[in-house]
Amino acid sequence: MTPDISSREDIKFIITKFYDKLLADQKMIPFFEDIVAQNHLEEHLNVISDFWNDILFDTHTYENNVMKKHVDKNVFVTFKKEHFDIWVSYLFHTIDANFSGEISHNMKNKARSIATVMEVKLGVYK
Repeated sequence: MTPDISSREDIKFIITKFYDKLLADQKMIPFFEDIVAQNHLEEHLNVISDFWNDILFDTHTYENNVMKKHVDKNVFVTFKKEHFDIWVSYLFHTIDANFSGEISHNMKNKARSIATVMEVKLGVYK
């Protein structure tokens, strides 16, 4: 039996493994090429970990507007429904391969909800 997510360190582990998958996928890498090219990947992983830590453990460290970040990115690299499907699939697989329990389940539910809201806001929901 795998443990449940219990800390920001667990979240950072998930996000790091998740991004390994995203960055290896030719359909997903265009969204992250500038982050990688500018050598900002580690900083980005920390910001995303803060975001999820706030959601899962009710902390207050993430200071950006996640929706605005994606709307701004959509100007340069167009999001499609399949991108969200891939994103959810990789995140769920990463969580399921390493963790299980209430918080893990909550992270997946929140991720699905966030993806759906972004799909609607970006006009790609089907």
